[in-house]
Amino acid sequence: MLRFNDPLLMPITLETPHERLARGLPLAGSPGELYVERRSIPLAVADQAGVRFDPDWQGRPAVITPMYDLNGNLCSVHGRYLQQLGKENKMFTIGPGGGMVQVLGGIKNDPIIIVEGLFDALSLAVCGYGSLATVGRHAPWLADICAGKKVLLGFDANKPGEADVKHYQSLLKNANCYRIIPPHHCKDWNTALVKRGAAVVTFWLRNFMNNLEHRS
Repeated sequence: MLRFNDPLLMPITLETPHERLARGLPLAGSPGELYVERRSIPLAVADQAGVRFDPDWQGRPAVITPMYDLNGNLCSVHGRYLQQLGKENKMFTIGPGGGMVQVLGGIKNDPIIIVEGLFDALSLAVCGYGSLATVGRHAPWLADICAGKKVLLGFDANKPGEADVKHYQSLLKNANCYRIIPPHHCKDWNTALVKRGAAVVTFWLRNFMNNLEHRS
């Protein structure tokens, strides 16, 4: 399970997560709009999730998104760079932590779906499903909010993803956890959306949910 030591403030400018998020630009008409649409995320879905564009997110253009705690307080701002070369980082996050990316209701959904990345959550939203994205961070309140509930662990279909599943199965021991993977030959939910299309991924999710109801 990955752990990150995120800076509390934006380096150099020393802006807080609140200040930096407020500086973010709407996606419409920006390079961020083109980026999310290349990943098969409609602008309206990204907008609803609070995704914005920052042309200078620690030196490079990125789409940014808020990470909230249990009470809806902003904890961090997560940025996903539009491109990376060589050993450049794909992502950069600021803030004290303790939050998650929450899309289409997030913690209010039944079942609660937990995924790895922002674009996994956005991909599920395209199919009508809300989720929480960890982006590799820890939310100390998660175990309590999930206790006694159904939780779907939708991490990547690879070894790191399986390690995440084992971690969350242990962490959420008082929840009813189920493993859900993307459609065959797709590493993650955004890959599935791009390769298979929204109709196929939506069918896959609905079929899983129907089978889950019959098991309950």
